[in-house]
Amino acid sequence: MTSAPTAPQLPGLAEPTELQLANGATLVQLPLADSPLVCLDFWCRAGSIFEKAPESGLAHFLEHMVFKGSQRLGPGEFDLKIEAMGGSSNAATGFDDVHYHVLVPPESAAQALELLLDLVLHPSLEPRAFEMERQVVLEELAQSEDQPDEIALQQLLRLGCPGHAYGEPILGRRELLAAQTPEAMADFHRRLYGANRCVLALCGGADFLQLKEGIAASALAQLGAIDEPPPPPALAVQPGLHRITVPRLESARLLMLWGLPPASDLHGVMGADLLTTVLAEGRRSRLVERLREQLRIVESIDLDLHVMESGSFALLEAICEADELGAVHRAIVQVWAELQEQGLTKPEWLRAQRLVANGYRFGLEAAGGLAGLIGNNRLWGRHQALALPLAEIESWSSQDLLGQVVPLLDPSRACVLEAVPA
Repeated sequence: MTSAPTAPQLPGLAEPTELQLANGATLVQLPLADSPLVCLDFWCRAGSIFEKAPESGLAHFLEHMVFKGSQRLGPGEFDLKIEAMGGSSNAATGFDDVHYHVLVPPESAAQALELLLDLVLHPSLEPRAFEMERQVVLEELAQSEDQPDEIALQQLLRLGCPGHAYGEPILGRRELLAAQTPEAMADFHRRLYGANRCVLALCGGADFLQLKEGIAASALAQLGAIDEPPPPPALAVQPGLHRITVPRLESARLLMLWGLPPASDLHGVMGADLLTTVLAEGRRSRLVERLREQLRIVESIDLDLHVMESGSFALLEAICEADELGAVHRAIVQVWAELQEQGLTKPEWLRAQRLVANGYRFGLEAAGGLAGLIGNNRLWGRHQALALPLAEIESWSSQDLLGQVVPLLDPSRACVLEAVPA
């Protein structure tokens, strides 16, 4: 086994510092002296993968309900206070985790942090607000179910990830959402929002000493630790070829799904990022050049890497005419075979390394991106230096990529879905 490459510090950017509170909660901070804003980002391992069978959609529904008030804040009061500070707030629920973040001027950081922690950790879940917000969530689900592209994508995930939470919609299933209660949501919150499952990331130009003093007396410091639930199962994508008809789909889609290394395997993830860039990032990439520029059998072709904790995946989408679906699939197989047989040219290899490295660097330019990165890393026990992904990119050779990553995107290993207009 080779050791991980050494990561030098990024010029002008210090490494984050970490503090664990007595109850097990983690605080990670990264000062940015010249930043005009501070990002306060609260992370919790409470994504949809941790829902029990009857709790479908509860993780996302809870994210909505958090903003409906706490024991101290009425509905909408949090947003009004944050906006009065000149700030903004948002939240996102994923398969693995959920996070709530605010961007505020430095002088408002202490007050905003107190409000944020109270809101997230003491949601009121008032019954009338619960019923009103349920309709909002059901409408969001209806909009998703009414979008042909979303229907095809969700069907691909269901076929490719059978029996796994990654194959289920984060928004949940309608019949189970209709049966949820405030008591069930409160139980979900108690079961997963424990101190040992939470990370607070602070990034920007704030007085961090003052913020730490406030955290010591905050709702986060008073939060209890909980028993860890069983670890979710690893993802294994099920290969196969499927076809569906989708009403109101304007053009046919060829969708392909491959399983890739989990987020904990940074070296593998960087290799996957390099390969998807070689194949489908920009006009000079292999799939775009062959299928769109030369053969002209697709309107567009994209290959995205989705990095997740139980297993990442690559998702390809090619938009074309229905009678070209077979030709598109054959061309993808041919491009992959040529790559495996002939290898990469030096210019395309250097281009891929440069694009992936620059994409990562761009994410380090603002307080919000940095807070999200360090918060998510610490949430999942990754204590790597900020520059380590760049070192991992450099540690790959084109020959290593051919031997270790190209086989993972063998078309025969993919779950393939042909979606055609009804």
